[in-house]
Amino acid sequence: MDPRKKRKLLIALAVLGVLVLVVGITAWYKIFRDVPQPEWITKDQRNYFLYGSIGAEKWDGGIPYWIWLVLPRMFPEYLPGPGGYAAFGLSWEEGKEWPAGFSKKTVGFVRMGQNCAICHSTSYRTKEDEAPKVVPAGPGHTADIQGLIVFFTKCAADPRFNADDMLAEIDQVTKLSFLDRLIYRFLVPMVKQALLTQGKGFAWAASKPQWGPGRDAPMNLTKFNLLGGADDGTVDNTDFPAIWHLAVREQAGRTWTDKTPTPIPAHTMLMNLDGATTSFRSVLIDSALGLQASNTPFFNQRIPELLKWLETFTPPPYPLPVDAAKAAHGKTVFAAECASCHAPDLDNRLGTVIPIAEIGTDRERLDAWTKTAADGANAKVASLGIVRTPMIKTEGYIAVQLDGLWLRGPYLHNGSVPSVRDLLAPPAARPQFFYRGYDVIDPTNLGFVSNLPEIKGHKFYRFDTKERGNGNGGHEFGTQLPAPEKEALLEYLKTL
Repeated sequence: MDPRKKRKLLIALAVLGVLVLVVGITAWYKIFRDVPQPEWITKDQRNYFLYGSIGAEKWDGGIPYWIWLVLPRMFPEYLPGPGGYAAFGLSWEEGKEWPAGFSKKTVGFVRMGQNCAICHSTSYRTKEDEAPKVVPAGPGHTADIQGLIVFFTKCAADPRFNADDMLAEIDQVTKLSFLDRLIYRFLVPMVKQALLTQGKGFAWAASKPQWGPGRDAPMNLTKFNLLGGADDGTVDNTDFPAIWHLAVREQAGRTWTDKTPTPIPAHTMLMNLDGATTSFRSVLIDSALGLQASNTPFFNQRIPELLKWLETFTPPPYPLPVDAAKAAHGKTVFAAECASCHAPDLDNRLGTVIPIAEIGTDRERLDAWTKTAADGANAKVASLGIVRTPMIKTEGYIAVQLDGLWLRGPYLHNGSVPSVRDLLAPPAARPQFFYRGYDVIDPTNLGFVSNLPEIKGHKFYRFDTKERGNGNGGHEFGTQLPAPEKEALLEYLKTL
């Protein structure tokens, strides 16, 4: 080859190599570069739980930040009420940019994922005109997760969900660079398709009773969305549980972390409301996988970190005055009526399965989970290279610990009883319907205010106990106590 031609060829190849390198570096920087979250999140375990990543910010799980931000602005007609994402009852602290349960993280571009707090953070107020206080690891009793999924699906199905309209709306809040605008032109149709696919994946829920705030359908979620099963007609709408203070329930031999530590029962405590597993690590893994996390080094580091913190984090004390003398008497009532199943300091039935024939509560949740489903879930998780305690099939519901009971209403596994006072009434005397989604404490009845259909334009969810899976019968323990004994017991339960 002519030396001059050879030289030109080498120069051309060198230029091409540089261009490929520049394009590659730019692509990595703009699409794949993984940036740690800021230290105000990662260095504070409370904030890390509420706002930290579990690895769900990816193509099929996360949403580009600017798209996520403008959706309520573009499609307010699909919101259940005013307030943007706050309309879904998500826990939202004053001064925070986004609600608990979402994680903001840069993976190439800024993305929004979800984490455990989307279902397991709770808020309360002692009166209407005060700011809500957010408590991590509590049951998200106001969070309308099904409503949020439906919102995303309706937005994606709208013809306005296109690059031109979306970028015009984004222009109202920020100015993207030329390259970022180009990237977003590719992202918008991808996100649209991902949200539509997600909506199809949850279409089965539309034919069943609504979840309502504070609930989901955990076993059907596993059967449909993890295992890809067909509709078997079951209904398992279930309240989000509190996941704080796990040391007392994770395994035998640990201690109740309190002012005066005492031994816990000398048996392994079961997890899930039906005792389907003996390990909270397994519950945490399965839940994180349901939020689109995947088996990565970060995931395998984050799960033990979460578990360690949840072992010792305890709920706050009851924020209103307690009658000490009445509570002291109530403690004796508790010892006689409740301790055999719920006290953390006895070798009793805490954390064991109480047969459905004995507890008598709505059995729909129990029947929705089968041995076939358990075996399928175990095989699916194992196929992902994840080792965890196998799930099983039981024939009842577990007796749970009652710490932070004042923050855990409504009550029973399906949230069918609005207050502890109502739970102490015979089933026939319990409310047939009430309203869920309000976060103001009911100091008289122990729970949250549940008799208001709406306030300040926000409509609450009307819970009907006649719907499938919403039965409020069973758990008749303590219902025959004299009125003064019930009053004393209610006062004591505020102190747990």
